[in-house]
Amino acid sequence: MGPHPAVAAIRLAVRRVLHDVLTERAVPQTERTTSQPDRAATAPPADRIARLRQSATPACAAAASAAGPATPSPVVLVACSGGADSMALASALAFEARKLSVRAGGITVDHGLQHGSDLRAAEVAGRLTAMGLDPVEAITVRVGRDGGPEAAARDARYAALDAAAERHGAAAVLLGHTRDDQAETVLLGLARGSGIRSLSGMAAVSGRHDRYRRPFLQLDRQTARKACMVQSLPVWDDPHNADPAYTRSRLRHEGLPALEKALGKGVVEALARTAQLSRDDADALDTWAADADASVRDDSGQLECAKLYALPPAVRRRVLRRAVIDAGAPAGSLFARHVEEVDRLITGWRGQGTINLPGRVEARRQSGRLVIRQG
Repeated sequence: MGPHPAVAAIRLAVRRVLHDVLTERAVPQTERTTSQPDRAATAPPADRIARLRQSATPACAAAASAAGPATPSPVVLVACSGGADSMALASALAFEARKLSVRAGGITVDHGLQHGSDLRAAEVAGRLTAMGLDPVEAITVRVGRDGGPEAAARDARYAALDAAAERHGAAAVLLGHTRDDQAETVLLGLARGSGIRSLSGMAAVSGRHDRYRRPFLQLDRQTARKACMVQSLPVWDDPHNADPAYTRSRLRHEGLPALEKALGKGVVEALARTAQLSRDDADALDTWAADADASVRDDSGQLECAKLYALPPAVRRRVLRRAVIDAGAPAGSLFARHVEEVDRLITGWRGQGTINLPGRVEARRQSGRLVIRQG
């Protein structure tokens, strides 16, 4: 008799991601598309993976599977908090990696925000080691204050994961975000009014060198929890996830249930579909904007207001946003209202003065040119 359906589902999701990692390694570097720090500016992940699979010869695929001394096995890490989602992910990675030429490890991050968090991190690391994962690390981080507690903790966590991936030469870091997490992310983006990119939620593949992979975006949270239960995997439920002081917690325990009560079941699935459709649209618009950027500049590289005005608003605002970020504005601090103010220098010019933007960046209109630079 085969594994429980929940266990089979999580293992299949992880197996697909590991095959993607091996396939990409089998493709010569010259045949790969240029990797970008932000997936928002590249082709959709599914399209890119498909191209990589098509370009990989059978010999390359066989080499990836064999992964002899000449081709060291890739290291794949799992980020594990000890919760049901990440424990299910860790168990599936440990199981599938043994059948493939993959060296599987685990990282748990101690944010130091709760009493006894160091002991809990050590316990999670012990469980990962017991699964056969190697290397395993428990990393303590210092959480700042920028952007609020949730954003600050996230920034500290990803910085630690990036450093661990570099340290171990990891080809990928697996994250346990589920379809439910995706639905919450879409609703949070909708509430912020940040545009279609926010509605696209989390990408299946993201980060520098396509480092982060999210195998569970098509699986619900209950599947992961069920997989832990039938495998007798101990699970830690973070009290912060039930604390109404946190926006995502209120959305999870109050907002989404209210929507399902009002609209019926299927809200989570619909929001996840919205994320994928929005991501496809946003990727297309980003590509259009990247192509348009050179056409709206003069010989000295300055943005010409008349040419910017001729662009569709969605494309023009993307060109402006990228220009502001390139001038030194932190992407995480640049909101839609900032870009709208800069856009009015193009579409509603009434002699406005300099616009101050995050990162001490200034934007002003001068002699038919848009000048964006740090003050």
